Amino acid sequence: MRYRLLEHTADAMVEVHGETLEERFANAAYALFDQITDVSKIQPTGEMRIQIEAGTREQLLVDFLQELLFLHDAENLVFSRFDITMDGNKLDAHIHGEEFDDERHTKRSVVKGVTYHKLEFNDAHKTLVVLFDV
Repeated sequence: MRYRLLEHTADAMVEVHGETLEERFANAAYALFDQITDVSKIQPTGEMRIQIEAGTREQLLVDFLQELLFLHDAENLVFSRFDITMDGNKLDAHIHGEEFDDERHTKRSVVKGVTYHKLEFNDAHKTLVVLFDV
């Protein structure tokens, strides 16, 4: 299981699972796009590279997810595969997806942002919690 939706009154809060930090970041990105549309219908036909550096891993996660959200909002792109390598607080991601197609993709939610509110890393349980503003 990549992630599970947690109870929250207005927004989408997810608990993401992964053996490594890279896997947790990739699964957080997957969860983001799964709120937007059915990720299983996204064909990974295009590839982009994102490189981000931040002061903390919390900032790195939020910056990464915000960059993905920007690509969705500005270029109408959706992604389904995320190949991530990390070195400290540096992230190098190859992301795979395509342009949103109204005939194949159904809009689920409009995600307005990624917040620091409730953001939590639990290394012992190999999880992280992130909140999407919908």
